[in-house]
Amino acid sequence: MTLESLAKQGREKIYTNLAGMDTVKLKKLRDEAMRLSFSSFDEMKYKLEFVARINGMEFVNDASSRTPNATWYSLDTMEKPVIWIANGDVNDVDFETLKPLALRKVRMLICVGSDNTRLHDTFAGTIPVIADARNLAVALDKAFYSGIENAVTLFSPACENGEAVAEQGEEFKLCVNEL
Repeated sequence: MTLESLAKQGREKIYTNLAGMDTVKLKKLRDEAMRLSFSSFDEMKYKLEFVARINGMEFVNDASSRTPNATWYSLDTMEKPVIWIANGDVNDVDFETLKPLALRKVRMLICVGSDNTRLHDTFAGTIPVIADARNLAVALDKAFYSGIENAVTLFSPACENGEAVAEQGEEFKLCVNEL
């Protein structure tokens, strides 16, 4: 593996790999051995997974981010304006830590669920546009037709909603492919 191909994997994969290695072993590795060890890790499914680029809009599947901290990291990696799709229907999650990052990066928040009060209350005045959607298909339609140019639509739930990660991740990919 070349240094360039290692860099293209992105920070999240590098950080994940570093966290999994024993510090003592890491100190003993030579540069080439370290690059080879990073190349042997499989990518984590549904973690910042690029799905498609349609009419200039990118769609990223981050269904495995089920906590505000995981979503914070995902938002932090985005370099373009973000349309963030998050799970609603939660009342016991504190999203406050996401506000400073959302202020800088998120142009639109689409809350999926029947009661999105917590997301609305937290991000009102922070994110310019907040919309509701009953499911991922409707959320993706709203994102796609939002008129926000050069954006990344990021599905990063930020909380549990009772559905399995794989189920939501596959549903997101299917809905994107149907746009």
